[in-house]
Amino acid sequence: MDAKVAAQLSIDDVVADFELLDDWEDRYRYVIELGRRLEPLPDAERTDANKVRGCASQVWLSTHVSPTRDGVRLDFRGDSDALIVKGLVAIVIALFGGRTPEQIRATDAEALFARLDLRSHLTTQRSNGLRALVDRIKSDAEAASAA
Repeated sequence: MDAKVAAQLSIDDVVADFELLDDWEDRYRYVIELGRRLEPLPDAERTDANKVRGCASQVWLSTHVSPTRDGVRLDFRGDSDALIVKGLVAIVIALFGGRTPEQIRATDAEALFARLDLRSHLTTQRSNGLRALVDRIKSDAEAASAA
């Protein structure tokens, strides 16, 4: 799958694909594949300001705010030095990308993670990093709505 198609991956696609995979080994491979499909993060966006604090792996998140008729929309690009984490970044981007700050605030990421049974299959460090990534996106959404 090319980067443009991957960028259009919806969270509904991710959930549907997860539900087709019964075995967690297959789900891990799928998460890693999602990470490989992420659009490459330009070196210029691998800055200290874009680093997500609280992740054991190196994680970068670049937030782009675009004006719309009714306010703003946020789009995200991300990367990690760990394949499984890069896949988790892809899932989070699919969940929050292209949404308004209000939609981001109203999105329950924990409910999705529970539906996918992610938390029980991640180490504590990765779980904490996933929470840090979601917190960062929600913080960026707050900043965008305040601007």
